[in-house]
Amino acid sequence: MRFVLNELADLDGISKLPGYGEATPDLIDAILEEAGKLASEVLAPLNKSGDEEGCVLENGVVRTPKGFREAYARFVEGGWNGVPFDPEYGGMGLPYLVTAATFEIWQAANMAFAICPTLTQAAVELLTVHGSDDLKAVFMEKLVSGVWSGTMNLTEPQAGSDLSKVRTKAVKDAADGSYRLTGQKIFITHGEQDFTENIIHMVLARSPDGPDGIKGLSLFVVPKFLVKDDGALGERNDLRCVSLEHKMGINASPTCVMSFGDDADNTGGAVGYLLGKENRGIEYMFTMMNNARLAIGIEGVGVAERAYQHARAYAADRLQGGGDTAVSIDHHPDVRRMLLSMRAQTEAIRALDYYAAAALDTAKRHPEEAVRQEKQALVDLLIPVVKAWSTDTGIDVANTGIQVFGGAGYIEESGAPQFLRDVRITAIYEGTNGIQALDLVGRKVARDQGVAAKALISDIQALDGDLSEKSGDDLEVIRAALADAVRALSEATDWIVKTHPENPDAVAAGAVPYLRLFGIVAGGWMMARAALAAENHLSQGGGGQDGSDFFPAKIVSARFFADQFLIQAASLAATVTRGWNAVSRFKPDGN
Repeated sequence: MRFVLNELADLDGISKLPGYGEATPDLIDAILEEAGKLASEVLAPLNKSGDEEGCVLENGVVRTPKGFREAYARFVEGGWNGVPFDPEYGGMGLPYLVTAATFEIWQAANMAFAICPTLTQAAVELLTVHGSDDLKAVFMEKLVSGVWSGTMNLTEPQAGSDLSKVRTKAVKDAADGSYRLTGQKIFITHGEQDFTENIIHMVLARSPDGPDGIKGLSLFVVPKFLVKDDGALGERNDLRCVSLEHKMGINASPTCVMSFGDDADNTGGAVGYLLGKENRGIEYMFTMMNNARLAIGIEGVGVAERAYQHARAYAADRLQGGGDTAVSIDHHPDVRRMLLSMRAQTEAIRALDYYAAAALDTAKRHPEEAVRQEKQALVDLLIPVVKAWSTDTGIDVANTGIQVFGGAGYIEESGAPQFLRDVRITAIYEGTNGIQALDLVGRKVARDQGVAAKALISDIQALDGDLSEKSGDDLEVIRAALADAVRALSEATDWIVKTHPENPDAVAAGAVPYLRLFGIVAGGWMMARAALAAENHLSQGGGGQDGSDFFPAKIVSARFFADQFLIQAASLAATVTRGWNAVSRFKPDGN
């Protein structure tokens, strides 16, 4: 993590941006060490027990597993929820890059726990960008501290991902200007819990005068408990959790069906406060969703790292053979291949996710408008890639971890299945990975004629000169593989730009392989940069960060990624440009 922060994400450069002067390497080291202590001593021990115990709904109140409430109190006490936020509201004011690193630690230790502050931070971002001064005065400080938590309420039983079908209604109260909401929302993560004294729901709803479809949605701030003028909590709002979903994983994270306005005959509905202007709810909600999508990419990184550590420890201890010939299974070539695959993929998604986080910091804080716009375009381009490729990779890594265990990996007692069960949701929520791929090819590539994508491709190609100045088989192989891969990405990108106006369905059919192609090439670029940085340290006589093998191991990981993943680029590009044909001829009735 330190290597990526310093060598690939340019923490030093980020610390020079206005307002980030305190983000020195020494301070960030201290922050990560303290985060590691909380994770290892408090959160990680609850991961398995929380999965086994799950959450219970009792008389409208959700009881989380034993120890979780106390762990959350420790989290808030440490100020961890406020790392990237304005000191005006009690935050630390540190770069989002630092938040990405700390949240990798939380996700690795206990993903079910970490989802709660993930959504709270997304709610804070939403209020920061779109909230009025009045709303900020009421809600920001408590949300930044984590004393109150935030949720995202989008979909409904009949809506799914098609938010144009949202039916929840919001009627304006002429007396005080607030709104009364009635309706039901599903899949609401931490919609009810016993961590915090108040829960602030961000709810998409439809006002009576709004147009049909998605353009008629507005966004409302709906607290579980109403807040009095002096900041004290008032009466319970007319909303409640009516059931909990029984899920494949993240069992310690309550996924709620929320009902707003059950007692509407008496109350008129749940009290909500309009965020921004009516009928612009989707526009505002994308601020929250994009924040969450970057964070979900980090979930993929965290669980992948944990699954790798778990498998590596088992492979080092599990002996095979008899007597003097017994060796641990990590001596066998195929087990080494699996472990190296897990490690290299995890390193690649970590590097790309941190790189995106650093770009976000630059987009927010750079003094030059042109640079801010350029970096924001890069962030917008990378968000679907970070979300989808990182989570698909996290799933693959966790799945490989089970295989390392062999038969034991299929048994819950081994601990390996939980990582796969938990991380599987990351490819689904905040927009399935197929939706992320459609966003990438349609909105982020075709719409701007590939300008942002080609700018990144040029940056990747520029590394070729630096690699060519180094001798050695490893860097030469990495250089050649990256050159071939980025050429395939460039050709696929040109095809999308050319084809989309006349045949958008053909482009949509290849969207998922294109996103994987984009992720592999961007991740391979990060790995090549890592290998180059490691080679530079070695040529200067530098040892490893944690031992003499650190930098050589970086080169091995990058070589493996080049040999086994970058070489997939050509076939993925062919799938993008040719795979649509059979898809278009497939008939859903199966004939």
